[in-house]
Amino acid sequence: MSIWQIFVRQFVTLQGYKLVLEGLFNTLIIAVFGLILGFLLGSLVAVTMTLPATKNPLVKALQVLANLYITVFRGTPMVVQLLIIHFVLFPVLNINFSNLILGNFVVQGIVIEAVIAFALNSGAYISEIMRGGINSVDKGQLEAGRALGLSYPKTMISIVVPQAFKNVLPTMGNEFIALIKETSVASFIAVTDLTKAFQNMANSTYEYIVPYVVLAFIYLVLVILITLLVRLMEKKLKTN
Repeated sequence: MSIWQIFVRQFVTLQGYKLVLEGLFNTLIIAVFGLILGFLLGSLVAVTMTLPATKNPLVKALQVLANLYITVFRGTPMVVQLLIIHFVLFPVLNINFSNLILGNFVVQGIVIEAVIAFALNSGAYISEIMRGGINSVDKGQLEAGRALGLSYPKTMISIVVPQAFKNVLPTMGNEFIALIKETSVASFIAVTDLTKAFQNMANSTYEYIVPYVVLAFIYLVLVILITLLVRLMEKKLKTN
């Protein structure tokens, strides 16, 4: 049987394309929403870490918690965090997620769990990225905002963080690419991501070459598209 015949048999005759579409959808949901939530969380942590030195016990406590969060999530493997969150944290807290309907698509509760796990992991890395970006913004920007009567949070949100984001955009693109590839471990909690979909397809026919080559090609296309998107955003931000 030729490679083309194997491809047609697995993806068309046996309707493997349905598995691929499900896996691709779950992978994109986890990566996109994981990045968005991770960015929001990471930015909040970064702002907390860059607060001016003060004797305020609340600020010190927040910075200690932020440091602990970064240390834990950067110091343990993603798959371990995923397993602990799914099998330990959520059961202990008695948290169960129902399926979420987005238009014509249904996001499974297990996928929502994966989004939260990846967002927490990504947030730890993004917080350090954003902290570097905030520190790269001229301190005069913060002082100017305060001189205009803006509060510290308002100055950070309106003036400093947008400039910091512009400075770290290429690194954020790398984080998104890493997140796309890391979603392959979501199958440890029974999520049918892109990798799991192709594994199921290959295991059902015992023909592995074509599915895994196609899998690698899809990941490559996704990375290229993300790279082009980041470069387009950089080009537009340069004119702003």
